[in-house]
Amino acid sequence: MSDQSHLIEQRVTSQQVFRGHFLQAMSDTVKLPNGRETVREYVLHPGAVMVIPLIGEGADLRVVLERQFRYPVGEVMIEFPAGKLDPRELAKDCARRELREETGYTAGAWARAGRMHPVIAYSTEFIDIWFARDLTAGPRSLDEGEFLDVFTATPQELMQMCCLGDITDAKTLAGALWLQNVLSGAWSLDWEVEAV
Repeated sequence: MSDQSHLIEQRVTSQQVFRGHFLQAMSDTVKLPNGRETVREYVLHPGAVMVIPLIGEGADLRVVLERQFRYPVGEVMIEFPAGKLDPRELAKDCARRELREETGYTAGAWARAGRMHPVIAYSTEFIDIWFARDLTAGPRSLDEGEFLDVFTATPQELMQMCCLGDITDAKTLAGALWLQNVLSGAWSLDWEVEAV
């Protein structure tokens, strides 16, 4: 990769302007590559995971999805299961926990697909993308104040929901793209079977 130092901004000062339950808002003064200074405001986020759960295979393949009201946009959204990392929690452990808590499923095999940064202009948030298969149903254990419906769809139905604008959640759109490329054989996954 070529030298990118001519693009780098340097922090001069940093000030916390808000501290909530798990988010913080920052206002930093930065030195631009041309020597001038400006302000960058952004949100510190602990990171998250998203799980693309697969049931069945071949022509019988279905994905597990959720419907959940998202207060900031005031709408019920269709999403893949996801959630934020707890302090010092490993991403795979978070993926296992979120899948079980939100859907009741446990997985017999996992594959880490990659990482996405959904809002690079104003947040440090990253989302690790995991695939899960060989699912076993069990009871859900939703967090206090968490309300969501779980349902399944074929990959074709998922893509149709994306095409029609029924799915607008960025991480789920990225997950649909990842799934489409995995199913076509363009992208591969390294599956790990869970220890019994």
